[in-house]
Amino acid sequence: MNDRIERIRAALEATFQPAQLQIEDDSHLHAGHAGARSGKGHFSVEIRSPAFAGMTPVQCHRAVYAALDELMQSDIHALSIKASV
Repeated sequence: MNDRIERIRAALEATFQPAQLQIEDDSHLHAGHAGARSGKGHFSVEIRSPAFAGMTPVQCHRAVYAALDELMQSDIHALSIKASV
């Protein structure tokens, strides 16, 4: 399994204890993209967690970005998020 995916998974599981979590590495779809030159990847995350109860979609996304802050600096160029309760 992709080491980056495992680090994303660990950070999200520790923060949200999700009922469902799916992470896809979409980097291959962006080969040649300017952001791909940095070595960072493109990822899609689908996460379902009771931690999102009462949050707006924007608040959910901000919470996911906050949980992945360190990885956003080092490993993630782009992130697609689908978050729900």
